[in-house]
Amino acid sequence: MHFLSPLQIQQKNKGVSTGTKWKSSTGANIDSYSPVDGKLIASVKSADKDSYEAVLQQAATAFKEWRQWPAPKRGDIVRQIGEELRIQKHALGQLVSYEMGKSLQEGLGEVQEMIDICDFAVGLSRQLHGLTMHSERPGHRMYEQYHPLGIVGIISAFNFPVAVWSWNTMLAWVCGDVCVWKPSEKTPLCAIACQNIAAKVFKKNNVPEGVNNLITGDREVGEWMSNDTRIALLSATGSTRMGKAVSAAVAARLGKSLLELGGNNAIIISKDADLDMALIGAAFGAVGTSGQRCTSTRRLIIHEKIYNRFKEKLVNAYGQLKIGDPLNEKNHVGPLIDTIAVEMYKDAIDKCKAEGGNFIVEGGVLKGKGYESGCYVKPCIAEAKNSYAIVQHETFAPILYIMKYKNLEEAIAMQNGVPQGLSSAIMTNNLREAEQYLSAVGSDCGIANVNIGTSGAEIGGAFGGEKETGGGRESGSDAWKVYMRRQTNTINYTDKLPLAQGIKFDL
Repeated sequence: MHFLSPLQIQQKNKGVSTGTKWKSSTGANIDSYSPVDGKLIASVKSADKDSYEAVLQQAATAFKEWRQWPAPKRGDIVRQIGEELRIQKHALGQLVSYEMGKSLQEGLGEVQEMIDICDFAVGLSRQLHGLTMHSERPGHRMYEQYHPLGIVGIISAFNFPVAVWSWNTMLAWVCGDVCVWKPSEKTPLCAIACQNIAAKVFKKNNVPEGVNNLITGDREVGEWMSNDTRIALLSATGSTRMGKAVSAAVAARLGKSLLELGGNNAIIISKDADLDMALIGAAFGAVGTSGQRCTSTRRLIIHEKIYNRFKEKLVNAYGQLKIGDPLNEKNHVGPLIDTIAVEMYKDAIDKCKAEGGNFIVEGGVLKGKGYESGCYVKPCIAEAKNSYAIVQHETFAPILYIMKYKNLEEAIAMQNGVPQGLSSAIMTNNLREAEQYLSAVGSDCGIANVNIGTSGAEIGGAFGGEKETGGGRESGSDAWKVYMRRQTNTINYTDKLPLAQGIKFDL
């Protein structure tokens, strides 16, 4: 594969790195098979306990120096990484598409997200601001400032194998932290490519070894990180089940965690909606990345007056979907990540039918030429009730549930009536509906959109959700504060020592 060469991916790779140096490991091999064609791309060595320990020690040493680099100087390193990503955008985008299975356009878009967050972080490096406050004591000044935390651990998921790492890492770096990254074992080669891209910049600028660390591995490696008191903040992206385990382990040692977990996202389609616009948002949200985004649209809540008309448009649109090799830009839908995901897809369909769901677009696994990996499935649509157990559950697959509503209050209650609270949207040209939807009695999700779908976030806004989505915020806005510790300072510039609250303590 020609795109592996510029990213320095070989047939056999070490999966443990402290930045520019690779560590030997006796860990098991992780074989990366492409869901596109089922072929083995390369093998990676998983971290063992010794290599893990070497990485953490190197990270701790690097932090002592890195935190003393001026923030704008750290920002310039991130700027150079952004420039290198621009050069390698097409190659890395192809690798993301091939190893993960998303369309080439989405793969390139993911790399563009990395470039965008680099640009954001560069600007941020000159404005890590605190506050000043007036003191109640004469001759005193109060202010607060932010300092780096230390080692930031990052556990990322397969569906965004490079972007989520960059959301965390670029901000953590300009904040003065060092990072230890455990990528999904399903997409380790994307992580190695990112490590190689960053290493080129780091070597040229004499960045301390250990600022950027990579440790590939399975759940056990994640457990080491969760229980490691040297990791000040652990950012974990994945399932709610995984997040609960991480949260419990980190909380037990009074560490900090940033959780981005499951979503069960809905679009409310009003009788006052532009139905053509709503169709595009719903279809892309449901089938983009083969339904494997945490922001994928799982449910459509459609006003009863336009239900049948919109259902017909939706069925017609699904009939035009092209399923196949995601590197072929004529195709709309690529494969699921692996055959385990395919089994979960099939199981969800069976459960929906058992609960009474009516499939208006049938699902199924595709076979034959071009589908040899066994990972290609048909996007499907079921008329269902919000109360179905399977509808309450997030299935990482292109299964869309549709249902009716009578009034906006009912629609909002249905949308909010799931355990997850990540992304949400309403399609309406009614200003009153839009404002009510965005009010305190509206959507309970971390992301609430009007006249755009649930899927596709810009890096300028903080990304994250509530309830079983975990409550974390990454990327833009003031999400940088989670990567730093806040310190309140009081300076007395007099020759007296008055106490707060007027307390007297004379000697």
